[in-house]
Amino acid sequence: MSKAIKNIVIIDDENDILQMLEKYLSRDGGYKVKTFNNPVAAISSLPKDTDLILLDIMMPQMNGIDALPKLLEKSPDSKILMMTAYSTLDKVLNAHRHGATDYIMKPFSSLDVLGKKIKEILKK
Repeated sequence: MSKAIKNIVIIDDENDILQMLEKYLSRDGGYKVKTFNNPVAAISSLPKDTDLILLDIMMPQMNGIDALPKLLEKSPDSKILMMTAYSTLDKVLNAHRHGATDYIMKPFSSLDVLGKKIKEILKK
């Protein structure tokens, strides 16, 4: 019996990060990955079968904290991993209050650290 492939959506306004994460997660992680460089587009096109959303906090169109409840409304069973280069305790607590599962700092210390965190979240 084969394990179902998990669906991951990545939302970040930096195309380099989107490309790097998509390549890493689809090739090395074996995940089905969809990327968006705009949270507004992601909200309107979010697949209902999304298992995990990697969501940047700081984006020009809409910040991740504001996008978070809208994404969960579209896909209530999705886990959400917030990504930020500008972490403050207030932002982290605010993200958790709005339904985020966890957060990770950018730049990532290594993609393997991110990969392990994703595996932990998807086991829950």
